[in-house]
Amino acid sequence: MPTIRRRALLQASLGASAMAHLPTAGAQAARPASATVAEAAAAMQSWPLRTPSRTGIHDAAPAPDGGVWFTAQRSGHLGWLDPKSGRTELVALGGGSAPHGVIAGPDGAAWITDGGQQAIVRVGWPDRSVRLFRLPEGTRYANLNTAAFDGDGDLWFTGQSGVVGKVALKSGTVTVKDAPGGTGPYGICATPRGDIWWCSLAGSFIARIDRRTGESTVVQPPTPRQGARRVWSDSQGHIWVSEWMSGNLSMHDPASGRWRTWKLPGDGPRAYAVYVDDRDIAWVSDWGGNAMFSFDPRREHFERYPFARESASVRQILGRHGEVWIPESGTEHLSVIRTA
Repeated sequence: MPTIRRRALLQASLGASAMAHLPTAGAQAARPASATVAEAAAAMQSWPLRTPSRTGIHDAAPAPDGGVWFTAQRSGHLGWLDPKSGRTELVALGGGSAPHGVIAGPDGAAWITDGGQQAIVRVGWPDRSVRLFRLPEGTRYANLNTAAFDGDGDLWFTGQSGVVGKVALKSGTVTVKDAPGGTGPYGICATPRGDIWWCSLAGSFIARIDRRTGESTVVQPPTPRQGARRVWSDSQGHIWVSEWMSGNLSMHDPASGRWRTWKLPGDGPRAYAVYVDDRDIAWVSDWGGNAMFSFDPRREHFERYPFARESASVRQILGRHGEVWIPESGTEHLSVIRTA
């Protein structure tokens, strides 16, 4: 594999002092964010999945063995890619499976939101054992989306039909609550303190869960009808939001209640996924421009990584130290941007 050039924008983690001069709630960034085009050939590596048929790859997450998991929504599998060899393996999840999100659990297993089976699925690793945590009997179709582990080790998840739920890992009990605003719960994340935040695509808001009661408190972004699609926390507990309808990347500071907002560069951006790496660089997938962006909040600077294939349609971004993993749902590829 060719040597990957380090790029200057990926620096040390954002310190708390760098956020000390946030504007008042609802304010826009004080100056426009600039953008440059990265040398994509040097920064990005991609693998075709080479499966017998299309998987419908949706989300991806680094696995503890150095591989990368991905959800195969069309074929009903958990996929695994070995970046060293390019080999792909598929683990069947059950009849009617249509998995959406996948994350690594504190137990080293893959945890999956499976809308087809109306269940949270745990795939043990490396034994490939499959266990279902079904939603309570009588629960309406949830259209399960994504999940995150809180500071107590319990799993919280969203359902686009208007539910937020929890799997208590010690007991295996699954509980579901109606979400404020009805239809729309989408992305979800945990902060370094173990708190859980989620966002509503249809409702255009973000919300914090009371982990004791399961109730959610809504926080309204400054841009109306922005289509908050995914959320992610940085090391300071600031909540980053990708806004599908507005094309903005926003950041909320729960401690002060303040917001900052930046428009993605280009014509007609569509910000789908957001992820913040271990250096507090925010990464955003732009469906409008068929590209990835990294954003350095200290310099208010975007860097663009165009895709080599049309309509990459990246729905989720996750990573580990030195790697940002990107599932191309439109092209049946997995890609990585190496940052170290």
